[in-house]
Amino acid sequence: MKKLINDPDNVVDEMLDGMVAAYPDQVRRLPDTKVLVRDDAPVDGKVGIVSGGGSGHEPTHAGYLGEGMLDGAAAGEVFTSPTADELEELVGAADSGEGVLMVIKNYEGDVMNFETAGEMVEMEGTDVAQVVVDDDVAVEDSLYTSGRRGVCGTILVHKAAGAKAAEGADLEEVQRVAQKVIDNVGTMGMALTSCITPEKGEATFDLPEDEIELGIGIHGEPGVERTDVMSADDITEELTQNVLEDLDLDEGQEVMTIVNGMGGTPQMELFVVNRKLQEILGDHGLETWDAWVGDYMTSLDMEGCSITVCAVDEELKELLGAPAETPALTVK
Repeated sequence: MKKLINDPDNVVDEMLDGMVAAYPDQVRRLPDTKVLVRDDAPVDGKVGIVSGGGSGHEPTHAGYLGEGMLDGAAAGEVFTSPTADELEELVGAADSGEGVLMVIKNYEGDVMNFETAGEMVEMEGTDVAQVVVDDDVAVEDSLYTSGRRGVCGTILVHKAAGAKAAEGADLEEVQRVAQKVIDNVGTMGMALTSCITPEKGEATFDLPEDEIELGIGIHGEPGVERTDVMSADDITEELTQNVLEDLDLDEGQEVMTIVNGMGGTPQMELFVVNRKLQEILGDHGLETWDAWVGDYMTSLDMEGCSITVCAVDEELKELLGAPAETPALTVK
């Protein structure tokens, strides 16, 4: 293993300190926690938006702290949920008195710990609501979940909910638009290689040089099919068709898309995938309103990608296109 780390036991702490050092005017770390919040949190008169999960998916989640997106994010150890105590600190730090929306990816540890934290802060007088993102169309259940996994579509939930909160909407309205995104988004990913966690120091699963995994999860969970190496166009066709079958969109529907790198994929290859994705959408009579290409929710150093498609209407276009300023994403 060759990695730019020191002691694997300290990698998350050192990463968080490095983020704060890079963006001191945007984020700060709560003392004695693995929780980062936007520097001005809690923001008076605004519903707080928080998220979190295991580390290793950067820039998710702390990369999206700031105006128009998240107010706070908790980082667990690599591929491990934050503790309920850390999440309690997170929610408390984001609450200005207007309530807090918890955006949870559908992994059993995340759901359990967020819900426990929500119960604890409610006893302290904080209004809390939650949404659970389950956009992965590949599998119904996995090693980490009951039901579908929450993956890259989560970023669009952060964006829409954050924009709605910035408008001054109440907690119920912010929860509504977050759920609206969840109801209209689908994602499927694939892997060319496994990832290597700092603690283990070797591949999390064995994937021969002449094979790829379709439907992989962001923790290296098995997909729906292991197959021979395919061309970029064939891979894009497979992923996109599965997402479109799940969404069942009418001809003429406007969509937003994300071609997301898994951490080890060159931008060149992601743009090749996006080229074919947009061609397929056109063949289905769908109109692309906006297209993002890059690393948004990764799996350490895994080579591969995911494709996200979200059906949008005027409300979602306004929210997803609203201004945001965060370390990992700026929308003007």
